[in-house]
Formats: sequence, structure tokens, C-alpha cells
Amino acid sequence: MFGANELKQTRFYQDVFAEGKQEGKLETIPRLLGLGLSIEQIAQVLGLDEQLVRQAAQSKS
Repeated sequence: MFGANELKQTRFYQDVFAEGKQEGKLETIPRLLGLGLSIEQIAQVLGLDEQLVRQAAQSKS
């Protein structure tokens, strides 16, 4: 039976965890834009590609 440590080492868990982290970052983009940060600044702070930030900003507006 899998324990917590073994589960965290699986590729599935790591992929789901990474996807959740990225979704959380994408959800913060409109708030950061509202604070006056530029697309470039947001991309740098969140460690995301500028194009991805632009797409997320456009889809939320």
C-alpha cells in the first residue's frame, strides 16, 4: 500500500501538484494587474512566460 511519501514521488502526483501551482499563479494575475504591475513584472515575479501571462490577462478581462 502507498504511503504519503511514496505517493508524493509518483509522476501523477507531481504533475497534478505542478498544475495546481500554476493555476494558483494564473488566478493572481488579474489582482496583480489591478495593483499596476506590468505583464513583464508579473511574469518575472511568478516565474511564468510573458505570453502565458498575456493570455491569462486577456481571458480574465
